[in-house]
Amino acid sequence: MAPKQLKTFTPPKLKDATLLLALSGWMDGGEVSTGTVKQVMGRREVKRIALIEPDEFYIYNFPGSMEVASLFRPHVKYEDGIVTEFEPPANVFWADEAANLVFFVGKEPNLKWPTFADCLFTLAKQVGVSRIVFIGSFGGSVPHTRQPRLFGSVSHDHLKAELSKYGVKFSDYEGPGSFASMLLHEAKKHDVEMLSFVAEIPGYLEGMNPLSIEALSKRLAHMLNQQIDLTELRAAGFDWESRVSKAVAKDDDLAETIRKLEEEYDNELIEEGEA
Repeated sequence: MAPKQLKTFTPPKLKDATLLLALSGWMDGGEVSTGTVKQVMGRREVKRIALIEPDEFYIYNFPGSMEVASLFRPHVKYEDGIVTEFEPPANVFWADEAANLVFFVGKEPNLKWPTFADCLFTLAKQVGVSRIVFIGSFGGSVPHTRQPRLFGSVSHDHLKAELSKYGVKFSDYEGPGSFASMLLHEAKKHDVEMLSFVAEIPGYLEGMNPLSIEALSKRLAHMLNQQIDLTELRAAGFDWESRVSKAVAKDDDLAETIRKLEEEYDNELIEEGEA
């Protein structure tokens, strides 16, 4: 029986389809998770096929400082004293039947992870998804003047050979886990393969990171054998790097920190080449 929180709208019947998974929140720094999946969706003729109702999965009234609590609140907009927008978290599935692709853009749940996961795996089975690809990011020591480091994880050992083609390092992380990590752990039980692409982005920056979105979009284009127009994203990346570099030039301490990060990054590449 499908979870009551999963609502479907005549989903298609595909065969060995791929589901691209984006989650805002914990692993969406630089909007890399949501931005990459939306980039791949692009101008495709997709149709909405399902959603996960949000009520049971999120904490809206989180205790603490206003800065922290605001991260959990729904978005609201007033115009001339009237509420014109009230947006609870949206978790929506889309499909491009011609490309045999399914997309999910949602928000990492605060509560009931197993139930939310059940919604995802149930929809995957109903539609005919055999592989899930998660896109994510984390803030690290990579400088904005270099390509992001990419890390990979898989649900099945045999997938490592495929993922290694895309210039990733396999993760040896230990610490607080994400919802995507739970999905990777549970995928085998649901007879679904799962891969994870995670970009390390500059920890000293906030806002959208087009350089990392482009890097992951390129790899997905090869993996999925799909054409993805990166022209606008590439231009945005050049503009972004230029603006960041100009801002850094005004901060001597930050400029020195970035110089050291560049040196460490380049030395690591040299050591890898000599290995």
